[in-house]
Amino acid sequence: MIVDSHCHFHLLKRPESADEALREAQRAGVDYFLNVSVAFEETPNLLAFSERHAAVFTSVGVHPCGSGEDPAADQLARQANHPGVVAIGETGLDYGDGPGDYGWQKERFRRHIAAARLAGLPIIVHSRLAPADTLRLLQDERADEVGGVIHCFVEDLATARGFLELGFYLSLSGILTFRAADALRETAAALPMDRLLVETDCPYLAPVPHRGQENRPAWVSTVVDKLAEIRSLSSAAVAQQTAENFFACFPRAGESVRSAPF
Repeated sequence: MIVDSHCHFHLLKRPESADEALREAQRAGVDYFLNVSVAFEETPNLLAFSERHAAVFTSVGVHPCGSGEDPAADQLARQANHPGVVAIGETGLDYGDGPGDYGWQKERFRRHIAAARLAGLPIIVHSRLAPADTLRLLQDERADEVGGVIHCFVEDLATARGFLELGFYLSLSGILTFRAADALRETAAALPMDRLLVETDCPYLAPVPHRGQENRPAWVSTVVDKLAEIRSLSSAAVAQQTAENFFACFPRAGESVRSAPF
């Protein structure tokens, strides 16, 4: 079983290609998907996609850099009542624009953590160039009460341990295959296998040998293969372990497929 724990079907260049990309991934052996929200306004479309496709779960939230409606915690929690919603996010901190005042991002992040606690759901965390502040805010807002995943994890082992101590999972993306990612591969070799997920972040971060192309959920198998190589395990073993980890991280998803064999 393979699970793409973080993708954005709705952000593919042609919206009508979402169904095509899903079929392509299923033919490639990918079984389940988490289609992650980056804007509150897109929630109805994401929910409709999940309603059409039982293998696709979704989230509700606003990206740290997102514009548009900025919902309160109780608004997010109400949207999360839909059975297809398994998480709050993606949320977090993104310091990619360089030095500046990111107070507004921190407030948005706090609201999302509050929503996760209200809804009793895990959170999907985006952290770019902000590991210390991300960890500190998760600690301050008691995010350990809900847990979740650090998506597209690229930090060092010491930072990983801080997130793991809070009960979070770490998701590895196509970056693991990049030529310049030796440090990440070294860290991935030391991380506990029972706390790792795999993702594409489709349509971004296409893995080698697809660099420069629009990423596809079908290519999550490339991440699985690279992690298997790093850990000296079979791809089947890595796929199975990361799938089990996904359903442990997102219990509502697990409830909907609890009869599926592992």
